[in-house]
Amino acid sequence: MKRRREAEVVASEIRSAIEQLSQMEVHRRTASGTSGSAGGVDGDQLTATAQVPIKPFLSLCNLLIQVLDKIGPTMAVLRLDIHQNIQRLEKFHDSDPSTYWDVVEILKKEVGEGKAKVGPTCCKAFVWLTRSLDFTVALLELIVKDSGRPMQQAVEESYNKTLKPWHGWISSAAYKVALKLVPDIQTFTCVLKASDQDSDMLKEEMQKMISLLIPVIHQNQDIMRTYGLDKWKGT
Repeated sequence: MKRRREAEVVASEIRSAIEQLSQMEVHRRTASGTSGSAGGVDGDQLTATAQVPIKPFLSLCNLLIQVLDKIGPTMAVLRLDIHQNIQRLEKFHDSDPSTYWDVVEILKKEVGEGKAKVGPTCCKAFVWLTRSLDFTVALLELIVKDSGRPMQQAVEESYNKTLKPWHGWISSAAYKVALKLVPDIQTFTCVLKASDQDSDMLKEEMQKMISLLIPVIHQNQDIMRTYGLDKWKGT
């Protein structure tokens, strides 16, 4: 009974993430002056008009924390990192909500004042939240592509592709230890599955979330490059 209730909650969170991402996609297209794909609009123009409304973005990050929770204790480090970065951006937003409703405005302020990389900044929070989303997409893509793949292998491959290049030896060592704690992939997908879903339905839902997450990540990465944040590494 408990497992069933957990599955229903997670499924609801995945669907909430899809809904949130759909709204963000509409905003992104409106801000870039397009009603479809980015074809015909160059990258510089898209970056210049890019906006990241802070409330929907942080709501999405909070929803994804709940999905990562289901992988188990191995995601504790990443979960804590995401939570702290969300709090940092929320605090800055709350200092002047009418001005800092858009993450980009916060980045402009910190970069303009030369504070982007000094201490625990919002610029760093944005960078690591974006990289965490990238890790999530990579992991879900592997699970959708091959549900028979060992979960440990999927997590490790996703980590190596998205987070490891930016981690120092301390973080890398922590993840190496944590990898031993991941559940098998069948257990993970079973927890994700709602009572009215079969495996194919779950895969379709996960694929939809992936397709909506990718443009958000790409836009964020363009913004990071614009403000010179894309090469920043952690400890």
